Amino acid sequence: MPSPLHWILSKGDKTVQKVLASELGINTLISQILINRNIRTPEEAKKFLFPSLKDLHNPFLMEDMERGVQRVIEAVDTNQNIVVYGDYDVDGITSTVILVKFLKEFHENTTYYIPDRIDEGYGLHQSAIDRLKKNGAQLIITVDCGISNHEEIAYAKRLGIDTIILDHHEVPETLPAAAAAINPNRKDSSFPFRNLAGVGVVFNFLVALRVNMRRRGFWRNKEYPNLKAYLDLVALGTIGDMMPLVDENRIFVKIGLSMLAEDNRTGLKALKLISGLENETVDSESAAFKLIPRINAAGRVGSSYDAVKLLLSNDMKESNTIAGRLDSCNSKRQELERTIINELLQKIDSEKELTGRNCFVFSSHKWHPGVIGIVASKIVERYYRPTVLISIKDGIGRGSARSIAEYNLFKGLESNCSQLLLSFGGHRYAAGISIREADIQDFSRILSDAIKSDMGEAKFVQQTLIDVMCRLEDIDYNLLSQIEMLAPFGNKNPEPVFCAENIWVESHTTVGNNHLRMSVSNRNIGYDSIWFNRGDLFGSLSGSKVGIAFTPQVNRWRGGSNIQLKIKDLSLMDS
Repeated sequence: MPSPLHWILSKGDKTVQKVLASELGINTLISQILINRNIRTPEEAKKFLFPSLKDLHNPFLMEDMERGVQRVIEAVDTNQNIVVYGDYDVDGITSTVILVKFLKEFHENTTYYIPDRIDEGYGLHQSAIDRLKKNGAQLIITVDCGISNHEEIAYAKRLGIDTIILDHHEVPETLPAAAAAINPNRKDSSFPFRNLAGVGVVFNFLVALRVNMRRRGFWRNKEYPNLKAYLDLVALGTIGDMMPLVDENRIFVKIGLSMLAEDNRTGLKALKLISGLENETVDSESAAFKLIPRINAAGRVGSSYDAVKLLLSNDMKESNTIAGRLDSCNSKRQELERTIINELLQKIDSEKELTGRNCFVFSSHKWHPGVIGIVASKIVERYYRPTVLISIKDGIGRGSARSIAEYNLFKGLESNCSQLLLSFGGHRYAAGISIREADIQDFSRILSDAIKSDMGEAKFVQQTLIDVMCRLEDIDYNLLSQIEMLAPFGNKNPEPVFCAENIWVESHTTVGNNHLRMSVSNRNIGYDSIWFNRGDLFGSLSGSKVGIAFTPQVNRWRGGSNIQLKIKDLSLMDS
């Protein structure tokens, strides 16, 4: 089969396939997919397929966890004013909500603060600390931020305010002088899983805090808090920050999505309603494309406080009103994005010199800083190059950067570009920067040289990893039910990709927003298929013999269902 060069077929292991299939009662195709996820024993497979809260790690293995917990208990015992200081994206918002909600159950003297994306930007700020001090703050707990705020934390300390950091971003060489700096990425951390979202770090903190408070007899005559009830929000924050859906994250998201289906949280019930998910099962995909964008939109083009209030609300009328505002913000966000994307696509496709670059750095005085991160992600998705987009105001640029699997963006910025940046933070795949307008051109050159030094003359082509070869006859509802056991899908646990040869395109048409719908068969059995965003191929494939890379799925529509193939890629074959 003349497969594209960027198709990579995973190596089969028939011996392990048979063992897993026999022990677990699953299809050998599913066995191979598990092998591809580095799951080779029945014990590992059972843990993966049936995640349990019992498999969570000991939170006290994170350095400073005990210190942080004891500092909060001290604040509770002495009725100190605690401020949860969050971030304006879904990870920061859900982190803020679960910590505030937990503390408020027994410590009313708890408030929260979310910096404004436009006026303040990411992280802890001295001006905010001044306002919090004026309002009586004695302890600040940063969530999804803080690990790089040395000066600000030292400033708060001089004002008599302690800080606890609950963060997951890359850790600098020296730590801020906080009462506790809790981050699984610390070099001295014994915690076995480093890829938690910010909200995952906060959840571990709550587990540890609950343990110590229970030992002290705090809930002797009170109802013991059930932290499982918070996992719907932990799931949203983890998916929204595109963290690997393995280990603890898989447990959080698998159980959290099931909690989301129970509609126990008024604000999420209202958000599901306005997102068209009222009677739908929310999976990682619908969460990522319908719920999370509306939560994020608040911080991008509206007020993050709306999102926090929604997730804290117990009033359906209030929740519906706030959800409506978030929906309007999301529509505005989509329009702003479309304008910038169309501008960049036209520029990249019309200037041949750009197509040879190993990264893109673009800037403008016209772009809304709240949406450039999403646009950068879409540029990476289309051209598969690290991309930095910068919104300029009064000579200062605020940028959002996104990367590809092969390049550690944060390390690249830290090692090569920090001298030009006013500030930066993030992780391997995403970062935020602040830079003088006059330095943007030099920054672009240095970043490009750094990528060339690390990756050489590598071809920037996204690879399609094929899990397993199959026949169309192998695809049935029983197989699809077993595929569903592999969910939730996302980073490090992608939807499985099948490959079939000698497939005929019987007919095709365009539907929706430039999607290609095809009827495909091997002349014995046929299925409908959908190839998103490839309507440009209409008219060129009918009657062709092809190889297809695809994910089989159940397509539910107006009360009925049928099996549909979601096309990932296609290769013409000789007839």
